Amino acid sequence: MALEEIKKRFVDEIKLRAYDDKYVDKNEEREILQVAIQQGISIDSARSALQQVCEHQGYVLESTLLKTIKDQVETAAGNDGKVDQKEFDLIFQNVRKSALGKKNDREIKKMIITVMEDTGLNKVKTGWFSDWYSTMKKDLGM
Repeated sequence: MALEEIKKRFVDEIKLRAYDDKYVDKNEEREILQVAIQQGISIDSARSALQQVCEHQGYVLESTLLKTIKDQVETAAGNDGKVDQKEFDLIFQNVRKSALGKKNDREIKKMIITVMEDTGLNKVKTGWFSDWYSTMKKDLGM
């Protein structure tokens, strides 16, 4: 199967699963990639084609958002091993822009905190009398 045929099939599969919200979550992504694998396409080629199709069609891939978050959290924590509130807010603004309005602010903050917790990069700089990270987690119900 040629790459163009795969991309056309991906467009159909994406529209079938994510037409309503133009957001491809991890489960939908896995289902779409399984279709490609069944057609004999390597996982790397399938993932690359899926990213291209989503970008071209204006769909947001959750895995791309999560990778962006992970990279930015690692960068923020890189100099001293801690993320301060300004760095968190910058990551939030960047991810919010990348999400194209498909996720609300609360969901984006939860995604960032989840990535921070999962990667072990959840050490934060706090003020003398406040712990913004704990307060935010509490407000988000985490």
